[in-house]
Amino acid sequence: MARLKIRFLIVCLISLWSIAPAQNNTTLIGRVFDGPCSAVNVTGNIAYFGNGSYLEIVDFSNPANPVELGKIILPGSIYGLTVRGSYVYIAASSNDLCIIDVSDPANPIETAVYNTSGFVYGVAVRGNYAYVASIGDGLRIIDISDPANPTEMSTFSTSGDVLGVTVSGIYAYVADGSDGLRIINISDPLHPTETGFFDTGGIARKVTVNGIYAYVADSNGGLRIIDISDPANPTETGFFDTSGSAYSVAVSGNYAYVADKDDGLRIINISNPANPTETGFYDLVNYSFFVAISGSYAYLACSDEGLRLIDISNPANPTETGSFITGGHNMGVVVNSSFAYIANFGVGLRIVDISNPVNPIETSLFNTGDYVQGVTVNGNYAYVANGSSGLSIIDISDPVAPFQTGFFALNSWARKVVVNGMYAYVANSTEGLRIIDISDPANPTETGFFDTGSHAWDVAVRDTLAYVADHNDGLRIINISDPANPTEIGFFNTGGSTRGVTINDTLAYVADYSDGLRIINISDPANPIETGFFDTDGSAYSVAVSGTFAYVADGYAGLRIINISDPANPAEVGFFDTGSDARDVATIGSLIYVADGSDGLYIIQNDLILGIGDNSEPVSGKFFLQQNFPNPFNPATTIEYQIPHITHVELTVFDLLGRPVSTLVKSVQLPGVYTIRFNGLELPSGFYYYRLKTASGNSVRKMQLLK
Repeated sequence: MARLKIRFLIVCLISLWSIAPAQNNTTLIGRVFDGPCSAVNVTGNIAYFGNGSYLEIVDFSNPANPVELGKIILPGSIYGLTVRGSYVYIAASSNDLCIIDVSDPANPIETAVYNTSGFVYGVAVRGNYAYVASIGDGLRIIDISDPANPTEMSTFSTSGDVLGVTVSGIYAYVADGSDGLRIINISDPLHPTETGFFDTGGIARKVTVNGIYAYVADSNGGLRIIDISDPANPTETGFFDTSGSAYSVAVSGNYAYVADKDDGLRIINISNPANPTETGFYDLVNYSFFVAISGSYAYLACSDEGLRLIDISNPANPTETGSFITGGHNMGVVVNSSFAYIANFGVGLRIVDISNPVNPIETSLFNTGDYVQGVTVNGNYAYVANGSSGLSIIDISDPVAPFQTGFFALNSWARKVVVNGMYAYVANSTEGLRIIDISDPANPTETGFFDTGSHAWDVAVRDTLAYVADHNDGLRIINISDPANPTEIGFFNTGGSTRGVTINDTLAYVADYSDGLRIINISDPANPIETGFFDTDGSAYSVAVSGTFAYVADGYAGLRIINISDPANPAEVGFFDTGSDARDVATIGSLIYVADGSDGLYIIQNDLILGIGDNSEPVSGKFFLQQNFPNPFNPATTIEYQIPHITHVELTVFDLLGRPVSTLVKSVQLPGVYTIRFNGLELPSGFYYYRLKTASGNSVRKMQLLK
């Protein structure tokens, strides 16, 4: 019987896996976390705000010289947050409510993560409850009386998409997207009921309550002022049609402060709610998504421009007094064995050292001055598709100090670029394909162009042919043997919205947005024929091909891995749900690099190709876990193990009842032999098990602590 129990215990230990993220045949190796700023909350002079997947805690006591106190990595990008006492409650893009202990701002600690089934967009806290705005699921009420163990009390499904929530008294006021303002009675958290509603006419994004009025940021409907003195019959008192798109609103004194997306900060006098008037405004280059007020300052979450601090002591003449730069949206990526080059929408070109993919380090950032969409690298130069500005040529011979060598202005929107020989081929949106002579990088000149008919999103070049992903007009095949006179020789209408293309042998792999991956036979360029297709779960933006795998950047569905060994019957064999919006993908060997919109750069291993590639060379030998030495021991012993390829490693010690008593390793490690020291000083004498868990296998051994 004793032997049977021990065998059963060993089986249980091997199968004891923590809850894994949404992934299959993939392992997260490393990340670059920072991104745009979409939400902010302020207590005194301390601002809590999003920087991609980072929660930043910054002291603005001296607005001109803000001081970062601390930060912590979250499961996804931050779309809403509320500070109460020693905790920050965060709505993350990973569908999570994150609870962070910030009692020591220099050392924020994750207290709990509660996963919801919907896209979490906002959170309000009152008393022992958090009220979570969840797109698709409605209003979720979470008991946070024990912050380490949040428990869902109830869900109230609305008819729209809940984008924001605030709580006052016994009511939750819900910004319900196209269905306006909903007023929910929450006096019984187990049984919330709707008391009243008001159709605002626009898309209600955020709401705040002050006195008898609810102030709704109503997107193109501007600012709506709703009398809620009778919650069962709310009525509109007044409105102000802002010049942009009202995304957020905060109220202080006689003023409402509106984050007006394209049109910055609008300051509205609401002393007469029936006749609100604009007192002042502050324009920004980028979007403003969220506003918080503290004292005489407005804190604006400005997406790719980071956090901006606006002095509003004179509402008629607001002025910027400080800022904190965050990352931007990651739209494109190319890699070599040492560096990743990231097209960062509002920031510019980011160069990241990936020689150790477990710990990627940004070496430099070059601000191109526009909204970067794509990048390619050839020799010592990075060629940047620089939005409305055109093509920028950046000298990257010194990755720490890149500088612009040349520039060519284009009239439309440069989305992607590829280099072949002495020419750069630019997918230039409504202006189609532009062919730029780069033989002199300091003085690029246009050689030719071809109007593709729709919106050129991407381009690939093979020999004398350019293949253009042309949005609603599918795949266009252009003969570029005479660069001054390119001509179309074939096309294939995918029926979707073509966003990306890559060529491998006689096949074109097309990212066709909502229609997934299309595989087109181009052996006869004049008569391309579809060979196969795979309808991915999300919106296919980009595709990279290596060996028998196609890697699709699939928007909010993350990374999808498609087996293309039989092009007529492609099949999904792996995936990894990234935290935001996968926009581009590159690969070397077994490692996949995903530019994930607001959630930084993901480095993911294809576990179906174990340890193959420039960044992940296998070591000689196999996976093993040695017997500890000495054994028995008192109180310390050494454990040695080997992993043959880069992988996530967990080394855990358990007692005889299967309870974990010590986690020795829980991280991604490179191939090699590792030695770990275990100290059992605080444990009683007896037998213990230690388990090594990796993608290569699991192994359990027994040891004895003898005091």
